[in-house]
Amino acid sequence: MWMRWLGWIVAAIVGVVAYLLGYYARTKLAGRRVTDLEEEAEKRLADARTRAMEIELEARDKALNLVSESEAENKQRLQEIVQQENQLRKRRDNLDHRMDTMEARERKLEEQRKSLDRRQSELDKAWESRMGELERIAAMTQDQAREVLLAEIEREARVDAARVVRQIEAEASEEAESRAREIITTAIQRVASDQVAETTVSSVELPSDDMKGRIIGRGGRNIRTIEGLTGVDLIIDDTPEAVVLSSFDPVRREIARIALGRLIADGRIHPARIEKMVEKAQDEVQEAIREAGEEAALDLGVHGLHPEVIKLLGRLKYRTSYGQNALAHSIETAQLAAMMAAELGADVPAAKVAGLLHDLGKAVDHEVDGPHALIGYELAKRYGVPDKIANAIGSHHAEMEQGSVEAVLVQAADAISSARPGARRESLESYVKRIRALEEVASEFGGVDEVYAIQAGREVRILVKPDQVDDVESMRLSRDIAAKIEESLQYPGQIKVTVIRETRAVEYAK
Repeated sequence: MWMRWLGWIVAAIVGVVAYLLGYYARTKLAGRRVTDLEEEAEKRLADARTRAMEIELEARDKALNLVSESEAENKQRLQEIVQQENQLRKRRDNLDHRMDTMEARERKLEEQRKSLDRRQSELDKAWESRMGELERIAAMTQDQAREVLLAEIEREARVDAARVVRQIEAEASEEAESRAREIITTAIQRVASDQVAETTVSSVELPSDDMKGRIIGRGGRNIRTIEGLTGVDLIIDDTPEAVVLSSFDPVRREIARIALGRLIADGRIHPARIEKMVEKAQDEVQEAIREAGEEAALDLGVHGLHPEVIKLLGRLKYRTSYGQNALAHSIETAQLAAMMAAELGADVPAAKVAGLLHDLGKAVDHEVDGPHALIGYELAKRYGVPDKIANAIGSHHAEMEQGSVEAVLVQAADAISSARPGARRESLESYVKRIRALEEVASEFGGVDEVYAIQAGREVRILVKPDQVDDVESMRLSRDIAAKIEESLQYPGQIKVTVIRETRAVEYAK
């Protein structure tokens, strides 16, 4: 029995211990779970706090961006408003200026209207006075009244005609350049043939007309060879015992003339012989060019020129202008410029060198485009010619500004050498006749006192009697004299007609 009670007690103790152990285990597990829950809650709270901070930062960034955008937009609108205000201010200023201008114009128009009214009143008074004068002189005969009236009408008509002429001249001056080009082109077309024949053609005499066939060669091979080597056109036509050489380059033409002359004298004319003779002629002409340049410089006492300048100077030996040899003209210009420089105390050597080289551009103007004075200036600068001399070369036809007294002297010497009687194929007798005829034509008009032909007949100066010719009449007289000269005389270039009306008052103190 007691064993049963002992078993129950042990079982009860075991149950109590098991219960206690279970309770302890549950309590421990519950505490651990609470701890885990607390940790999880704290973690979630920390995450929530972090997320809240991030949301707060994002909100702040967005707010800052919105503020920045708003400020930029406000600034842009402010700028636009300022620009609009400036534009409105400018428009207001322009309107004010226009209003001032219109007011000034209105005042000016009002003044002009008042002036016109005054002039109209003066004209009315003058007309009434004239009518009164006419009424006073009505006692004259009909013929006398007619003469007075016609004289008055003629005077008024001349004044009106002069006014119309001035207006026409003003309108014509606007088209003067194009019209002048057209006239010059027409003149060149009419008279170019004689000048071209003079400056671009040479002839070679033949022993017989049979030589023409030998010059042409079989199938034209000889003439083609000559033209190809020299750059010169051979014209073989019906001209008896002569062949014409045509080229704008005088040096090439001279080479062809010498070579062809030697071939004719030798009698053996074939391509190989032609080539040999042309080479010899080229060497001979180049030597002659160099000798001509050296001789010109030596005769004038000019030293230190570049060898290429000497050659270019020698090429002028084969260049002519209206029949005047260019090298002889350059030497004469140098002498004249040097004499004038000596009289004026200027730089004689510089004037002499500039006069000698002033037409240097003509040596290559067939190869280079432009005025020969500017071409000569560029060549002079290229070969080390001093600036003062180069300027005199480039300015002797006024294509550039003159920089020294010597440049003016070279220009004057060039004009003297070109325009003197006999310089350009005009005999002294014909020159004197032309000048005399020019003066006689101008002397035929009424009111002319003295007539002087100057600048080798390029200008006529007429002194008129001031009591017979007024200012309006002097303009008409110059046109009439120019028209008469064009109608009755033959002359190169153009002639300037200048009418001078001078009034002098003389009194003696006693």
